[in-house]
Amino acid sequence: MDEIEQRLRTSSETCIKNYEAWRKDQKNIPAREMLQEAVHELRKVASRLEIEMAVSERDQMSDRPLLIPPHRSSQRPRRPEGAGDDMPGDDAGNHGGGNPGNGGGSSQGGGQSRPPFSRNNNNAGRGRRPMSGGGGNRPPQGE
Repeated sequence: MDEIEQRLRTSSETCIKNYEAWRKDQKNIPAREMLQEAVHELRKVASRLEIEMAVSERDQMSDRPLLIPPHRSSQRPRRPEGAGDDMPGDDAGNHGGGNPGNGGGSSQGGGQSRPPFSRNNNNAGRGRRPMSGGGGNRPPQGE
């Protein structure tokens, strides 16, 4: 009998005995406290058992490769083997001319890719209206 099984048997027997004692006299505070301690010990054993089960499952899962879900595998076209030395998912040639910070890759719409959002300059020069107030008599930009 391994350690977890022994602890499980012992703590469950203790919990049952303390439950029976408390059930006879529910106003008995020491009996109630003993039952609470027994239940707590039973929870600790159950937690240890859950950990052992998770470790066992993880060990079993590492033996087989993770499958790509169908909704993810159908999104990327498959390349023939030897089509390039790039990593899977690397869009070769679409790095925006090596300009750092332009997001790399191409935009989905086929047009020009937008520069990244910057909070530092409050997107100055982009023709956006302020969130609230401030405009005065000046007409909004871009209309």
